[in-house]
Amino acid sequence: MPSSAQVPPFWPAFWRGFRVMLPLWLGMVPFAAAYAVTARASGLSVWETQMMSLTVFAGASQFAAAGLFAGYGMAGGASAIGIVLTTFLLNARHLLYGLSLSRQVSLTRPQRLIAAQFLTDEAYGMVTVKGGQEPGGPSFGYVLGAELSLYVVWNASTLLGALGGAVLPSPEALGVGVIFPLAFLGLLVPMLRGRVTVLVALTSGLAAWGLSRVLPGGLVILLAGVGGALLGAWLTGKKTAVQGAGA
Repeated sequence: MPSSAQVPPFWPAFWRGFRVMLPLWLGMVPFAAAYAVTARASGLSVWETQMMSLTVFAGASQFAAAGLFAGYGMAGGASAIGIVLTTFLLNARHLLYGLSLSRQVSLTRPQRLIAAQFLTDEAYGMVTVKGGQEPGGPSFGYVLGAELSLYVVWNASTLLGALGGAVLPSPEALGVGVIFPLAFLGLLVPMLRGRVTVLVALTSGLAAWGLSRVLPGGLVILLAGVGGALLGAWLTGKKTAVQGAGA
């Protein structure tokens, strides 16, 4: 974790973080537009659709909330508490992201609040993998640049979809649904160094797949992530003990 004397100037680090996310824009545009179309079809106005992107900024949660809004207030439909609880569960994985980033980036309390508001899966993955190339490690400027890079394109694409969604093709038709899984796979593979990391990654993946049959997505990631971290800590401790006994 860099000390305050090693923190690079804000704006150069900010733009480096902003640029590192540009390859993911291609996948972000159609999904933000698709969210806007879903929200408009559920009865939200253009303003309400855009406000959700501006204030919530969480793709999966926004899709879920937009779908639930369609039945809001109707007999047997979703309640306000149900919508809030659903979005909370879907975003529960961000607790792990925050804990992980707090070990890599030195942030003040106000900076933590700002960074937490704009944190996404993609920004977390890129900062974790690419941040090590930053002078002195990832800084607040780098993290915020990466986060706002997606925030800008997500909101611009939301507005595009809200205003002209009826004439836009679906993401499935364009075949861009594989972009994000491939991007995360590309980030994960270079980090698999040694038998412990490979075993933890495989076990966590299988656990997530199994849990996804019975639990919502956000909770699945949280449980699989915590379980994987505990497994990794146990295996690492066991390996260290064996090496210590053999020394």
